[in-house]
Amino acid sequence: MYPRLTPHRSRDDKKRIEDTKGGLLKDSYHWILGNPDFQRWRDDQQSRLLWIKGDPGKGKTMLLCGIVNELKKSIAKTDLLSYFFCQATDSRINNATAVLRGLLYLLVNQQPSLVSHIRKKHDHAGKTLFDDANTWVALSEIFTNILQDPSLNSTYLIIDALDECVADLPKLLDLIVQKSSISPRVKWIISSRNDTNIEQRLRLDDSGTRLSLELKENAEQVSHAVNTYIDHCLPELAEIQHDAVLQDLVREKMQQKANGTFLWVSLVIKELKDVMSWEVLQVLDEVPMELKDVYRRMMEQIKRLQRQYPKLCKQVLSTVIATYRPLHLQELHIISGLPTLVQNINQATAKIVKMCGSFLTLRNDNVYIIHRSARDFLVKEANHDIFPYGTGDTHQSIFSRSLQVMSRTLRRDMYGLGALGYPTERVKQPDPDPLAASRYLCIYWIDHLCNWNPNSSGSHRVYLQGGGAVDSFLQKKYLNWLEALSLCKSMSKGVVSMAKLEALVEEQMHLH
Repeated sequence: MYPRLTPHRSRDDKKRIEDTKGGLLKDSYHWILGNPDFQRWRDDQQSRLLWIKGDPGKGKTMLLCGIVNELKKSIAKTDLLSYFFCQATDSRINNATAVLRGLLYLLVNQQPSLVSHIRKKHDHAGKTLFDDANTWVALSEIFTNILQDPSLNSTYLIIDALDECVADLPKLLDLIVQKSSISPRVKWIISSRNDTNIEQRLRLDDSGTRLSLELKENAEQVSHAVNTYIDHCLPELAEIQHDAVLQDLVREKMQQKANGTFLWVSLVIKELKDVMSWEVLQVLDEVPMELKDVYRRMMEQIKRLQRQYPKLCKQVLSTVIATYRPLHLQELHIISGLPTLVQNINQATAKIVKMCGSFLTLRNDNVYIIHRSARDFLVKEANHDIFPYGTGDTHQSIFSRSLQVMSRTLRRDMYGLGALGYPTERVKQPDPDPLAASRYLCIYWIDHLCNWNPNSSGSHRVYLQGGGAVDSFLQKKYLNWLEALSLCKSMSKGVVSMAKLEALVEEQMHLH
């Protein structure tokens, strides 16, 4: 029963984060183990909540990855360790309900007897327990019961990037405050940017501790860790490996300009990989110290690209920002409307992604925004460049392409299963996958329709009225779409989406 708790896996997220950032370097986080605030949290039974806070790019996420690894090695075999990494750019892991699902899944996975709390609730509420509007309430009650269970072993709960929990964060913060005072056997570590709203909501008392990465003694440790990270990264610059003097100059200049920011180092190393040895020091001089200025420089470099490439880069960036989860190269190519006359779609799309400077990064052919601060810059400061006609226009384009692609690709029995009622857990994804091009669109097309501003365009009504594009699609492809949702294991999302669509149609009828 308990695997229904979450379709997402915190262990996978942790591994992906570490890999995307170039691996977890022990020397970059090891300082925290000797930190007095951390040691007090670890050793003092009354200290149950540690809040690690710091500015963007200071290495908070990798710090928590390191803490998870160290706790795994040091806690008793019977102790429980559950963790969750929030990510604002992925709708599957950017909300309070997802955090609770993820924490519960790992707890029950490690102490199976705790599943009784889920079964008790499930027997009463039925299959809709994790799929309807009351999911948060149900999960909160299960979570509370588990934390109060006398059989619960000593437990460590870790949540990274609370500021990236974009839906129902106040609920989650209130729950953390309440539950961190329940049991001395349960200890929490949370992290976030410096945020006054989070600070006020947490209301830390004697049982909680702030660990600010900007405090002088901590900032010095972070700066030292960044210097270690620079030493780790320099061998990646093949152009300067033959020149020890140049290596020392690069190291010294990077240490002077990094300002204790891991992300700055990562962005600069990525740019230096593409320059010749005699240009390295000049480029280092040109790179600003502040992250925002680095992003501005990257945006200007995109604008100076030749031919149609600035336009294509902006199409890709606007799509990555507007979509609700990271996209595969093939999905990105279709959804962003890149040219179709290419021999290899993945290679062509990867080339455009690389032209987007360091705003984007690739892992296993999936495209990710390099950091929350990069997304913030693109949404706020570069908004006019990325969304010249507003974000609604991008949502409208994605919605329109969704109907076109789904109408063209969806058909009956796409996986060739034959028999009706085939168990979804036994379904194996074919290779190549007939749903590869339309998987994302099947799940999220209605969200994009809803996020296209309905009051700004008469064509919105044309899509929704009887005989319009939406009506035509549902008349012809509704059953095929439901089958596709089932194959994507997203039927519950489809139910929510249809409710949103119904509400939107009713709203339009009342408006007009």
